[in-house]
Amino acid sequence: MNTVDLKHELIMRISVIEDADFLNAIKTILDYKKRENVIELSLDQESELLEASQEGKKGDFISQSDMDKKVKSWLNGK
Repeated sequence: MNTVDLKHELIMRISVIEDADFLNAIKTILDYKKRENVIELSLDQESELLEASQEGKKGDFISQSDMDKKVKSWLNGK
């Protein structure tokens, strides 16, 4: 069963449920899943991410391969 079919089946099955407690239980599960994707950031973290985004837009960044070389060099120097 693909995602569209599964969603349709769940909508149809939920639409006939009359038990408020059961519906609230389903809502709790859906609310929990929704919260999983939300990361709460401090103001400092938000500021750092905004700054990093602006730097990236200006081209002020280093490629992953270059960073790997720098880390490898740093580790070899220790």
